[in-house]
Amino acid sequence: MTAFYNHMDPFLADDDAQTMLRLAENFGSFGTYADEASNDGLGEKLPQRFDAAFNYIQNGIDGAGNEDDIETASQRTNYFRETYAYGDEIKASGVESFMNHPALKETARKVSHRDVIVPAIIYANLLVPGQELAVHTDVPEFRGANRKLLPQWLLVVMLHSGLFDEWRIPIATCVSWFGEAKGGAFTFYPDGPKGARQSIPAQHNSAILIDTDEVFHGVERVNQTLPDLPQIDKHMRLHFLGDKKWQLRDGDKPLADYGWSEIRYSISWKAYCFASQAEEELWRSGSDNLTVDFILDRLEVALREQGVLTGPRPDPTAFAGMMVGHFVKFPQAQIAAE
Repeated sequence: MTAFYNHMDPFLADDDAQTMLRLAENFGSFGTYADEASNDGLGEKLPQRFDAAFNYIQNGIDGAGNEDDIETASQRTNYFRETYAYGDEIKASGVESFMNHPALKETARKVSHRDVIVPAIIYANLLVPGQELAVHTDVPEFRGANRKLLPQWLLVVMLHSGLFDEWRIPIATCVSWFGEAKGGAFTFYPDGPKGARQSIPAQHNSAILIDTDEVFHGVERVNQTLPDLPQIDKHMRLHFLGDKKWQLRDGDKPLADYGWSEIRYSISWKAYCFASQAEEELWRSGSDNLTVDFILDRLEVALREQGVLTGPRPDPTAFAGMMVGHFVKFPQAQIAAE
Protein backbone atom coordinates (compact mmCIF):
# COMPACT_ATOMS: atom_id res chain seq x y z
CA MET A 1 0.00 0.00 0.00
CA THR A 2 1.44 3.37 -1.04
CA ALA A 3 1.83 5.94 1.72
CA PHE A 4 0.06 9.23 1.12
CA TYR A 5 2.31 12.28 1.34
CA ASN A 6 2.37 15.92 0.31
CA HIS A 7 5.48 17.53 -1.21
CA MET A 8 5.46 21.33 -0.77
CA ASP A 9 7.75 23.54 -2.87
CA PRO A 10 7.73 26.37 -1.99
CA PHE A 11 6.78 25.74 1.62
CA LEU A 12 6.70 29.04 3.54
CA ALA A 13 6.69 32.73 2.67
CA ASP A 14 10.22 33.98 2.01
CA ASP A 15 10.43 35.93 5.29
CA ASP A 16 9.25 32.92 7.29
CA ALA A 17 11.85 30.72 5.61
CA GLN A 18 14.56 33.16 6.69
CA THR A 19 13.16 33.02 10.23
CA MET A 20 13.80 29.27 10.24
CA LEU A 21 17.49 29.95 9.54
CA ARG A 22 17.61 32.52 12.32
CA LEU A 23 16.22 29.92 14.77
CA ALA A 24 19.33 27.77 14.30
CA GLU A 25 21.66 30.75 14.59
CA ASN A 26 19.99 32.00 17.76
CA PHE A 27 20.03 28.53 19.28
CA GLY A 28 23.81 28.82 19.15
CA SER A 29 25.12 25.27 19.24
CA PHE A 30 23.96 21.75 18.50
CA GLY A 31 24.94 18.49 20.17
CA THR A 32 25.17 15.11 18.48
CA TYR A 33 22.21 12.79 18.19
CA ALA A 34 24.32 10.04 19.80
CA ASP A 35 24.52 12.13 22.96
CA GLU A 36 20.80 11.73 23.70
CA ALA A 37 20.17 9.86 26.95
CA SER A 38 19.46 6.14 27.14
CA ASN A 39 17.40 4.19 29.69
CA ASP A 40 18.60 2.10 32.64
CA GLY A 41 17.87 -1.62 32.54
CA LEU A 42 16.66 -1.65 28.92
CA GLY A 43 19.81 -2.18 26.89
CA GLU A 44 21.40 1.04 28.11
CA LYS A 45 24.78 0.00 26.65
CA LEU A 46 23.28 0.40 23.18
CA PRO A 47 22.75 3.65 21.23
CA GLN A 48 19.19 4.97 21.20
CA ARG A 49 18.78 4.06 17.52
CA PHE A 50 21.09 1.07 17.32
CA ASP A 51 18.52 -0.56 15.03
CA ALA A 52 19.22 1.95 12.24
CA ALA A 53 22.93 2.25 13.05
CA PHE A 54 23.64 -1.48 12.88
CA ASN A 55 21.69 -1.84 9.62
CA TYR A 56 23.59 1.10 8.11
CA ILE A 57 26.97 -0.33 9.13
CA GLN A 58 26.09 -3.62 7.45
CA ASN A 59 24.16 -2.42 4.41
CA GLY A 60 24.69 1.29 3.82
CA ILE A 61 21.93 3.76 3.09
CA ASP A 62 20.19 1.72 0.38
CA GLY A 63 20.78 -1.88 1.46
CA ALA A 64 23.40 -2.44 -1.24
CA GLY A 65 26.37 -2.53 1.13
CA ASN A 66 28.66 -0.05 2.85
CA GLU A 67 32.13 0.81 1.62
CA ASP A 68 33.06 2.50 4.91
CA ASP A 69 34.62 0.89 7.97
CA ILE A 70 32.61 0.97 11.21
CA GLU A 71 34.37 4.08 12.52
CA THR A 72 33.79 6.07 9.33
CA ALA A 73 30.20 4.85 9.07
CA SER A 74 29.43 6.03 12.60
CA GLN A 75 30.98 9.45 11.85
CA ARG A 76 28.87 9.79 8.72
CA THR A 77 25.65 9.23 10.69
CA ASN A 78 26.45 11.00 13.99
CA TYR A 79 24.72 14.22 12.97
CA PHE A 80 23.65 17.18 15.13
CA ARG A 81 20.21 17.67 16.67
CA GLU A 82 18.42 19.94 19.11
CA THR A 83 14.75 20.11 20.09
CA TYR A 84 13.04 23.44 19.48
CA ALA A 85 9.74 22.48 21.16
CA TYR A 86 8.26 19.46 22.93
CA GLY A 87 4.63 19.84 23.98
CA ASP A 88 4.31 23.02 26.03
CA GLU A 89 8.09 23.31 26.48
CA ILE A 90 9.49 25.89 24.05
CA LYS A 91 13.28 25.85 23.77
CA ALA A 92 13.69 28.08 20.71
CA SER A 93 11.98 31.43 21.05
CA GLY A 94 10.14 32.35 17.87
CA VAL A 95 9.12 28.80 16.93
CA GLU A 96 5.62 29.15 18.38
CA SER A 97 3.91 30.35 15.19
CA PHE A 98 5.47 27.51 13.22
CA MET A 99 4.34 25.02 15.87
CA ASN A 100 0.71 25.98 15.31
CA HIS A 101 0.87 26.77 11.60
CA PRO A 102 -2.73 26.36 10.32
CA ALA A 103 -1.66 25.13 6.87
CA LEU A 104 0.46 22.39 8.45
CA LYS A 105 -2.44 21.25 10.61
CA GLU A 106 -4.77 21.14 7.61
CA THR A 107 -2.26 19.16 5.54
CA ALA A 108 -1.79 16.75 8.45
CA ARG A 109 -5.55 16.14 8.48
CA LYS A 110 -5.45 15.22 4.81
CA VAL A 111 -2.40 12.96 5.08
CA SER A 112 -3.50 11.18 8.26
CA HIS A 113 -7.23 11.07 7.46
CA ARG A 114 -7.86 12.18 11.05
CA ASP A 115 -9.64 15.34 12.17
CA VAL A 116 -7.97 16.22 15.49
CA ILE A 117 -4.39 17.44 15.05
CA VAL A 118 -2.26 18.29 18.11
CA PRO A 119 1.20 19.78 17.28
CA ALA A 120 3.68 18.08 19.59
CA ILE A 121 7.38 18.26 18.67
CA ILE A 122 9.74 20.40 16.62
CA TYR A 123 13.42 19.52 16.28
CA ALA A 124 16.24 20.51 13.96
CA ASN A 125 18.88 18.31 12.31
CA LEU A 126 22.19 19.65 11.03
CA LEU A 127 24.46 17.48 8.88
CA VAL A 128 27.99 18.57 8.02
CA PRO A 129 29.58 17.81 4.62
CA GLY A 130 30.16 14.07 4.18
CA GLN A 131 27.37 12.99 6.52
CA GLU A 132 24.20 11.11 5.68
CA LEU A 133 21.32 9.67 7.65
CA ALA A 134 20.77 5.92 7.83
CA VAL A 135 17.50 4.54 6.53
CA HIS A 136 15.08 4.21 9.42
CA THR A 137 11.56 4.79 10.59
CA ASP A 138 10.98 7.55 13.13
CA VAL A 139 10.28 7.08 16.82
CA PRO A 140 6.55 6.42 17.33
CA GLU A 141 4.49 7.07 20.44
CA PHE A 142 1.87 5.10 22.29
CA ARG A 143 -0.36 5.89 25.24
CA GLY A 144 2.03 5.73 28.18
CA ALA A 145 5.10 5.05 26.03
CA ASN A 146 7.18 7.81 24.44
CA ARG A 147 10.82 8.83 23.97
CA LYS A 148 10.94 10.51 27.37
CA LEU A 149 10.09 7.24 29.10
CA LEU A 150 11.48 4.42 26.96
CA PRO A 151 14.46 3.80 24.65
CA GLN A 152 13.77 4.91 21.12
CA TRP A 153 14.68 1.53 19.61
CA LEU A 154 12.07 -0.15 21.84
CA LEU A 155 9.33 2.18 20.61
CA VAL A 156 10.34 1.33 17.03
CA VAL A 157 10.16 -2.38 17.84
CA MET A 158 6.70 -1.88 19.33
CA LEU A 159 5.41 -0.33 16.10
CA HIS A 160 6.97 -2.89 13.76
CA SER A 161 5.77 -5.79 15.88
CA GLY A 162 2.14 -4.75 15.38
CA LEU A 163 1.38 -5.84 18.94
CA PHE A 164 0.51 -2.39 20.28
CA ASP A 165 -1.53 -0.83 17.47
CA GLU A 166 -4.55 -0.18 19.71
CA TRP A 167 -2.39 2.10 21.90
CA ARG A 168 -0.53 3.84 19.07
CA ILE A 169 -0.83 7.59 18.55
CA PRO A 170 -0.48 8.22 14.80
CA ILE A 171 1.97 11.05 14.07
CA ALA A 172 2.17 13.23 10.97
CA THR A 173 5.66 14.56 10.29
CA CYS A 174 6.60 17.53 8.16
CA VAL A 175 10.30 17.54 7.21
CA SER A 176 11.34 20.94 5.84
CA TRP A 177 14.66 22.15 4.45
CA PHE A 178 16.36 25.53 4.59
CA GLY A 179 19.73 26.72 3.31
CA GLU A 180 21.91 26.10 0.28
CA ALA A 181 23.73 22.82 1.01
CA LYS A 182 24.30 20.52 -1.95
CA GLY A 183 23.32 16.86 -1.82
CA GLY A 184 21.53 15.43 1.18
CA ALA A 185 18.36 14.43 -0.68
CA PHE A 186 15.47 12.95 1.31
CA THR A 187 15.19 9.30 0.26
CA PHE A 188 12.20 7.16 1.18
CA TYR A 189 10.15 4.04 0.43
CA PRO A 190 6.50 5.11 -0.04
CA ASP A 191 5.49 1.63 -1.28
CA GLY A 192 6.99 -0.17 1.73
CA PRO A 193 10.42 -1.72 2.36
CA LYS A 194 10.07 -4.00 -0.67
CA GLY A 195 9.13 -1.14 -2.99
CA ALA A 196 11.27 1.26 -4.99
CA ARG A 197 13.28 3.98 -3.28
CA GLN A 198 12.43 7.56 -4.23
CA SER A 199 14.34 10.78 -3.56
CA ILE A 200 13.34 14.42 -3.13
CA PRO A 201 16.01 17.17 -3.27
CA ALA A 202 16.52 19.01 0.03
CA GLN A 203 15.92 22.40 -1.59
CA HIS A 204 15.64 25.60 0.41
CA ASN A 205 12.11 26.31 1.63
CA SER A 206 10.60 23.00 0.56
CA ALA A 207 9.04 20.24 2.65
CA ILE A 208 7.32 16.85 2.72
CA LEU A 209 4.52 15.82 5.09
CA ILE A 210 4.31 12.06 5.59
CA ASP A 211 3.96 9.35 8.24
CA THR A 212 7.67 8.83 8.91
CA ASP A 213 6.87 6.37 11.73
CA GLU A 214 5.81 3.80 9.13
CA VAL A 215 7.68 4.88 5.99
CA PHE A 216 11.40 4.01 5.85
CA HIS A 217 13.46 7.05 4.92
CA GLY A 218 16.95 8.51 5.16
CA VAL A 219 19.25 11.26 3.93
CA GLU A 220 21.68 10.86 1.06
CA ARG A 221 25.23 12.09 1.59
CA VAL A 222 25.80 15.83 1.88
CA ASN A 223 28.45 17.03 -0.59
CA GLN A 224 31.84 16.57 1.08
CA THR A 225 34.15 19.59 1.04
CA LEU A 226 37.02 18.39 3.24
CA PRO A 227 39.34 15.52 2.20
CA ASP A 228 38.44 13.59 5.35
CA LEU A 229 35.37 13.72 7.57
CA PRO A 230 36.48 14.86 11.05
CA GLN A 231 36.23 12.42 13.93
CA ILE A 232 32.85 13.21 15.48
CA ASP A 233 32.39 11.91 19.02
CA LYS A 234 29.10 12.16 20.85
CA HIS A 235 30.21 14.94 23.23
CA MET A 236 31.22 17.35 20.43
CA ARG A 237 29.11 20.34 19.41
CA LEU A 238 28.53 22.41 16.30
CA HIS A 239 28.63 26.16 17.10
CA PHE A 240 27.33 29.11 15.12
CA LEU A 241 30.00 31.84 14.99
CA GLY A 242 28.06 34.55 13.19
CA ASP A 243 28.70 35.88 9.68
CA LYS A 244 27.27 32.65 8.15
CA LYS A 245 29.96 30.48 9.76
CA TRP A 246 29.79 27.31 11.87
CA GLN A 247 32.54 25.52 13.78
CA LEU A 248 32.82 21.94 15.05
CA ARG A 249 34.45 21.85 18.49
CA ASP A 250 35.62 19.33 21.02
CA GLY A 251 35.06 21.42 24.15
CA ASP A 252 36.98 24.61 23.38
CA LYS A 253 39.15 22.97 20.70
CA PRO A 254 38.18 23.86 17.09
CA LEU A 255 38.12 20.88 14.72
CA ALA A 256 36.55 22.12 11.47
CA ASP A 257 34.95 25.25 10.02
CA TYR A 258 31.94 25.35 7.70
CA GLY A 259 29.92 27.97 5.89
CA TRP A 260 26.13 28.02 6.19
CA SER A 261 25.97 26.98 2.54
CA GLU A 262 27.70 23.68 3.42
CA ILE A 263 25.41 22.67 6.32
CA ARG A 264 22.28 20.63 5.55
CA TYR A 265 19.59 22.02 7.83
CA SER A 266 16.16 20.48 8.28
CA ILE A 267 13.31 21.06 10.71
CA SER A 268 10.88 18.31 11.63
CA TRP A 269 7.38 19.23 12.82
CA LYS A 270 5.40 16.42 14.41
CA ALA A 271 1.74 16.34 15.36
CA TYR A 272 -0.42 13.73 17.07
CA CYS A 273 -3.40 12.73 14.94
CA PHE A 274 -6.63 11.56 16.55
CA ALA A 275 -9.80 10.32 14.90
CA SER A 276 -11.98 12.07 17.47
CA GLN A 277 -11.99 14.26 20.56
CA ALA A 278 -12.77 11.15 22.62
CA GLU A 279 -9.59 9.48 21.34
CA GLU A 280 -7.57 12.57 22.23
CA GLU A 281 -9.11 12.65 25.71
CA LEU A 282 -8.22 8.99 26.28
CA TRP A 283 -4.58 9.90 25.57
CA ARG A 284 -4.67 12.98 27.79
CA SER A 285 -6.35 11.15 30.70
CA GLY A 286 -3.67 8.48 30.96
CA SER A 287 -6.32 5.96 31.91
CA ASP A 288 -5.22 3.41 29.32
CA ASN A 289 -1.44 3.77 29.51
CA LEU A 290 0.97 0.96 28.75
CA THR A 291 3.57 -0.16 31.31
CA VAL A 292 7.12 -1.32 30.66
CA ASP A 293 6.47 -4.77 32.13
CA PHE A 294 3.40 -5.27 29.94
CA ILE A 295 5.34 -4.20 26.82
CA LEU A 296 8.33 -6.47 27.42
CA ASP A 297 6.16 -9.42 28.46
CA ARG A 298 4.01 -9.16 25.32
CA LEU A 299 7.10 -8.96 23.10
CA GLU A 300 8.64 -11.95 24.89
CA VAL A 301 5.48 -14.03 24.41
CA ALA A 302 5.51 -13.21 20.69
CA LEU A 303 9.17 -14.19 20.37
CA ARG A 304 8.48 -17.53 22.04
CA GLU A 305 5.37 -18.20 19.95
CA GLN A 306 7.33 -17.47 16.78
CA GLY A 307 10.17 -19.80 17.77
CA VAL A 308 12.79 -17.07 18.22
CA LEU A 309 13.25 -17.38 21.98
CA THR A 310 13.57 -20.49 24.13
CA GLY A 311 14.81 -20.73 27.68
CA PRO A 312 15.16 -17.76 30.04
CA ARG A 313 14.85 -14.17 28.84
CA PRO A 314 18.35 -12.94 27.84
CA ASP A 315 20.15 -10.05 29.50
CA PRO A 316 18.79 -6.61 28.47
CA THR A 317 21.36 -5.96 25.74
CA ALA A 318 20.94 -9.38 24.12
CA PHE A 319 17.15 -9.16 24.46
CA ALA A 320 17.19 -5.76 22.73
CA GLY A 321 19.21 -7.14 19.83
CA MET A 322 16.87 -10.10 19.52
CA MET A 323 13.77 -7.89 19.37
CA VAL A 324 15.21 -5.51 16.79
CA GLY A 325 16.58 -8.34 14.65
CA HIS A 326 13.25 -10.14 14.55
CA PHE A 327 10.67 -7.40 14.32
CA VAL A 328 12.32 -4.57 12.34
CA LYS A 329 12.72 -5.47 8.65
CA PHE A 330 14.75 -2.91 6.71
CA PRO A 331 14.61 -2.31 2.95
CA GLN A 332 17.14 -4.09 0.80
CA ALA A 333 18.87 -2.71 -2.29
CA GLN A 334 16.45 -0.89 -4.54
CA ILE A 335 16.80 1.55 -7.43
CA ALA A 336 15.87 5.16 -6.67
CA ALA A 337 12.93 6.32 -8.77
CA GLU A 338 13.61 9.12 -11.21
